[in-house]
Amino acid sequence: MLGFDADMIFRIPALLIALTVHEYAHARVAVALGDPTPRFMGRLTLNPVAHLDPIGLLMLWLFKFGWAKPVPINPSYFKNYRQDMLMVSLAGPVSNMILALITAFAIGILAKMQLLSGDWVKVLWMTYSYNIILAIFNLVPIPPLDGSKVLASILPGRQGYVFEQMEQYGPFILMALVYIGVIGMVTYPLERGLAYIINAIVMTIL
Repeated sequence: MLGFDADMIFRIPALLIALTVHEYAHARVAVALGDPTPRFMGRLTLNPVAHLDPIGLLMLWLFKFGWAKPVPINPSYFKNYRQDMLMVSLAGPVSNMILALITAFAIGILAKMQLLSGDWVKVLWMTYSYNIILAIFNLVPIPPLDGSKVLASILPGRQGYVFEQMEQYGPFILMALVYIGVIGMVTYPLERGLAYIINAIVMTIL
């Protein structure tokens, strides 16, 4: 699981791109829905420094399991709490899916032009890979991942409230499931499925 290999240096820009876009998307949608908190807290930016948690980045770089700083939001600004929370929560994973698709198009175009060579291409491949991983991993419905907020938003009121109370235990449950490999067993087939869909779209268009 430890991520020491010859390509470690190429992971840094790929991770910065994937994490920054993910958190920026959360901030952008929250602001668009009326919550000024991300703007006031300096999170409505594509500057990666504003979004990074140093320990989370190191963990993701080395162990392929990590995190960025969550975007602070104040749901009291939302007109429709459940609907708007759902949109804000989905914004991050969806942005990673879109970026994976864009990166796949770039790789496909470069391949047709026979320009797919050089170390910098590894950054493209890793950007594509990390965006797929982040998109699927963050949809796991365990706090504090985005998927837990998505599930809480669509559950009936009482069940949603009870589920939200689990948030304090979520990180421990998540780390345990990652450690014993359960999360990987669930996410890996979904990552492959998403990659298949993206590649099919690219091949159809190109």
